[in-house]
Order: sequence, then structure tokens, then C-alpha cells
Amino acid sequence: MAEQYEVLQGHAHPLGATPDKEGVNFSLFSENATSVQLLIFDRHDDPEPTQVIDLYPTVNRTFHFWHIYVRGLKPGMHYAYRVDGPHDLSTGHRFDWHKVLLDPYARGVTKNLWKRVSACLPGDNLATSMRNAVIASNYDWEGDKPLNRSMSKTIIYEMHVGGFTKSPSSGVQHPGTFSGIIEKIPYIKELGITAVELMPVFEFDDTEIRYVDGRSLRNYWGYSTMAFFAPHSGYCISPNEGNHVREFRDMVKALHKAGIEVFLDVVFNHTDEGNHQGPIQSFKGIDNSIYYYLVPGDKQYYYDYTGCGNTFNCNHPIGEKFIVDCLKLWVKEMHIDGFRFDEGSVLSRGEDGKPMKHPPVLWQIELDEDLANTKVVAEAWDAAGLYQVGCFPGYRWAEWNGRYRDTVRRFIRGEKELVGEVANRIAGSADIFQAGGELPINSINFITAHDGFTLNDLVSYNCKHNESNGEGNRDGADGNLSWNCGVEGESDDLQVELLRERQIKNFAAILMLSQGVPMIVMGDEVRRTQKGNNNAYCQDNEISWLDWSLAEKNKHMLRFWKLMIEFRMRHSTIHRPRYFTGTVNERGLKDISWHGCKLYSPGWYDPNARVIAFTLGDFDGESDIHVMMNMYEGELDFEIPPIEDRKWFRTVDTAQNSPDDIAEPHREKPVTGSIYPVQGRSVVVLISR
Repeated sequence: MAEQYEVLQGHAHPLGATPDKEGVNFSLFSENATSVQLLIFDRHDDPEPTQVIDLYPTVNRTFHFWHIYVRGLKPGMHYAYRVDGPHDLSTGHRFDWHKVLLDPYARGVTKNLWKRVSACLPGDNLATSMRNAVIASNYDWEGDKPLNRSMSKTIIYEMHVGGFTKSPSSGVQHPGTFSGIIEKIPYIKELGITAVELMPVFEFDDTEIRYVDGRSLRNYWGYSTMAFFAPHSGYCISPNEGNHVREFRDMVKALHKAGIEVFLDVVFNHTDEGNHQGPIQSFKGIDNSIYYYLVPGDKQYYYDYTGCGNTFNCNHPIGEKFIVDCLKLWVKEMHIDGFRFDEGSVLSRGEDGKPMKHPPVLWQIELDEDLANTKVVAEAWDAAGLYQVGCFPGYRWAEWNGRYRDTVRRFIRGEKELVGEVANRIAGSADIFQAGGELPINSINFITAHDGFTLNDLVSYNCKHNESNGEGNRDGADGNLSWNCGVEGESDDLQVELLRERQIKNFAAILMLSQGVPMIVMGDEVRRTQKGNNNAYCQDNEISWLDWSLAEKNKHMLRFWKLMIEFRMRHSTIHRPRYFTGTVNERGLKDISWHGCKLYSPGWYDPNARVIAFTLGDFDGESDIHVMMNMYEGELDFEIPPIEDRKWFRTVDTAQNSPDDIAEPHREKPVTGSIYPVQGRSVVVLISR
């Protein structure tokens, strides 16, 4: 007979499973539960619990916290809950004693037995349920701590943990894992990246399987969280041994040693439990009416502001506590440097679904001392139409600047009547952010992100090609603002390919020359393609994985990105902490001056204008910078500003072939005369010396 553990009353705090030298304290919040049962498993794949422990309201409940202490239990063992209470769908209660539940505060999850369908259907699912792992908190950080790099000196690289090294071409020992990233740190560092933004790494269900043409599709992106305090077991080498946390920490520590910050893409707006037909696996079975926004009058249904079936009750006191506790754990115990909040505007909605002026959860994140040095980035919109770019609640928040993306895409593909808008985006989007007292660093500038075309596909496809997703090509955005350069998809036409490369370099140049914080996407630097799929959420295969052979095939593009990033980091005039004021330097140059083909004639009111130029005057003993952008098809002559006691040198000309397209430091070519001919669809950058 298996050992029976001694049980004591336990403590209400902290929530979750907390081990010490003698055992483990368990605490679970449920306001409406009438009984709770703790299931103890010696192994992750034990079909039956070693011990079943009843928690009694008179002994093991303090207010709404259910708690118990199990003496002799050690890290590495597993547990789960059953929770009972009213089952009245009209009032939002979905308690089901037959369902085995995850602890919302679980630090590790094992899913070897998991079958999603059994959590959706009536009946007991013990034999096919997940297990929570008891995780030890001890770890040798070797003095590591968050890096606290200035946001103005940040270059963000959005990446997928699995897809980064899962291709056999990566050559790593453990592809598709946290460990795999460690092996590729030299590549990330050499590229010039200062922060990796990891797509969701909280435990998610990658077995949301559908079948298309006989093959299975999976939840590849991970934007449906199961366990918010636990690293995704699918990215671990040995998750069944409870090594989730250690392997994640090893990755963070290694990145920090290389001077690279770690941001997490976090999804608090909804959970994996879906709508009224979704599984009961955690929050639904613990206290559904507390954790979710429910439809008044018929609370069996969920408000869906997220497009994912449910909406988490972020501004209920327990929802707020849960989110802030989660963030603090990832900062204090996992040394995370920043967070990007998916559909962040959902977190501004109250329990009635309406946006709040002072959303408690957002202001708690803003003001919490433990999060004071943590970078916070909002995707400041949601699927229900709330759009808050420039007016997201709070002052610290940086925001994904969707207007930057759209404006630059339109300009580079040759649309007219945009020069004023383009100037605003290049200058840090003061028209969006400054009125609210914010700064250029509040704007996260990007051309592409995980959802949408890759940069290569943006210049190779006019239309999405998502047939392999099995939704009849109906999924994914249609308004991509892309241009295929004359041929749809892959092409062996040399002129088409040269034009596509020039367009990619134009995007890279304008992104790295803009005030704000630039973000690029994994593989864009080497022309990664998804074959026109702009919604590869379910493609855990070669469509989404980074093909490392591209680094050699397109090494000239990789070189351009490296040097463009280096150029940005070397010139503080490009990443100013504050907006331009019109100050004039000792050479008579303003901090920024705008031009067209003629100096100081930017053509703000020319409806046909497709050119813009600007000069950045230096104040710190660095070079002045002059930029010329011509998005007409033909060559145009641009006037160059005279400069006192210095000369102009060309560092970038995207119309040139490599290596003449961008110069290494101190190898720039001198420019003579007062005119520079800028070829069609190209960007030229000069520096003064």
C-alpha cells in the first residue's frame, strides 16, 4: 500500500503549491465551492491518485481560500483538484465533481494522459486529465537579475520558442526547446538584438487538433493559456521530471549573460477553456462565475471580446490579484524583463464589458513596486473593436503602433498623399502619443508581427494563401497592404527578386531610422517565408519554422540588417528619449528638418508626393544624418544640405547591390556636389564627418 501522507490545516497564503523542508502547503481560491478534494499522485502518469484528501469547510477554509498542508510531500510529485458546488448554468455556476482540475497557480503541468474531449463531455475524466507538478523554488542564478536596459536603446526580436530551432536545419541538440535558444544566442547577439519577445510560453494545449487532408494541425502559436504560472511543457527537454522551471531559468540566465533581455507575450484576456461548449479544466470548475465575463440574464454564455470564446474577468478583485501575482512571479522568480499584453485593451474593460477610466488591474501593474522596472507593452486593441493606441490607460505603457505599420507599408509600396503621415511616424508618432504626456519610447514600431505576412511575403504576395489551415482561405486578414512586385509568390525572375530585396531593405531602413522602439520578427532578416500564409497559428511545421539555411542563402540580407541595427545603435539622434523641439546645433542644423527633392520643401500638400527627406542635427559630437526616400518608380535628384566644416558620406543606398548597399563603419563613401540622384523605390542615408 502506498504511503499515506499526514495532513494539517495549512495556510491561505500563498496561493498554489508551496514546498518547504517538511512538506507542501496548498491553497486554492473559490468563493462558491461547497467542497474541495486534493488528489496526490506519485508520478505524472499514475492513472489513480496515491491519496485523496478532503478539505473541510470548517477546518480548511479561510474566507474564500481553501488550504491544506501535506507533510512529507516533496517537489517532483504531482497533484490535481476536484471542486464541487452548485451546477446552475443560468447563474453561471459550472461546478462538476467529475472533472479533475488544474491549479491556476501551478508552476508545472504534465499532459501525458490529457484528452481534451473528455473535459468537454459529461462524466469522470480522471484517467485522461492533466497533473500539476510540485516545483522547488531553489535555483542558482549566479548573480543574475533583470537587465533594466533603457527602452530607447532596445531592439525587439519577436520569436517563437519552438519554431526558432525546430527545423532540422538549426543543428541544435534539443530543437524546439528553451535549451535550443541557448545554442543560438551567438546568432541573436551578432544580429544586434537587445531583447527577445517570446510568443506565449505559459502552458497551453497544443493538442487542439483538427485534420486537413489527412494531417493534423496543432495550436502552434499558444495564445490559449491553460496554466499561467507554468512554462510550456512542450518547450522542455524533460517536463515529466518537473524540470519546467529550471530549463526556462537556464535560458533566461544565458540570454542575460549575453546582454539580451527577455520579454514574454502574455495572454490574460481569455483562457483555453473556450465558450459554453469548451472544456472544464481549471477556472470553469473552480469558480466560473467569478473568473469570466458572463452574459447577464443567461450566464451560461460568455462575453467574447477576444474572439476566442471567453473573456477573463480581469478587473474583478481576484482576477486582478491573479494577473498581478503571475507577473510578479515571472519577474521575481524567473527574472523576466518585460511583458507584451495580447489584446491588452480587454484588461481595461469592467465587469459590464465597458472600458474603465482607471482599470484596477492596469493601474496595479503600473504602480506595483515589484514591477516598477519591468517594461510593459500593450497590444492596445481587442477583437470587439476597442482601439486605444495613444490613449491606453496609464503612463508607463508602450504600445504596438498599428498606424506605424500601416503607414509605412502603404508608403513603401508606392501610395501617394502620405508624406505628412510618414513624417509623423518617423518622428515617433507625437501626434498619437505626445498629448497624453508620453514619449517616443511609448511607440513600438513594427512592419510585421507573428500574425500576418512575413516581411518576405509582404513583398511577394498580394493575397493571402491560407488554404492549408483548412478554413477555405477565409481566416486571416485580407487588408495586408502588401505588393508582390509584379509576380504572385515565388519567382525565378531576377529583376523581380532584386526589387523584392530592395523593398525589404527599404522597410529595414525606415524602421531603424524611426524614433521609437523597433521590433522585427524572427527570420525576417533572412527572408523567411510562410508561402503566403498570413495566419499560421496552426502550422507547427516547415511553414512556420525558421529555415536556418536561409542565413547562408541570404547572407547579404542578413548583413544589411546587422549593419542597419548597428547604425541605429551608434547614433543617438535616431533613438531620442524625447520628441523633437526645433533646437539648432552649432552647424546651423535643427534637431530635425524636413525636405522633399528640394531642401525645406517637404511637399506636405502635394497630393501626388511619394518622396520625403529629413536631416537630423547632432548635439553629442556624433554625425549629422541626412535621409532621402524616393518611392516613385524612376530616379529623382535630391538636394543635399550644405554643412559647415564637415562633409557628407554615403552609408546606405538600398538600390545598390551588396556590399555597396550599406557601408561598414568608417568605410562610408564620400559624396560630392549638392545633388544626389536617388533611384526609384530606394532609401539613401548620408552621415557627416
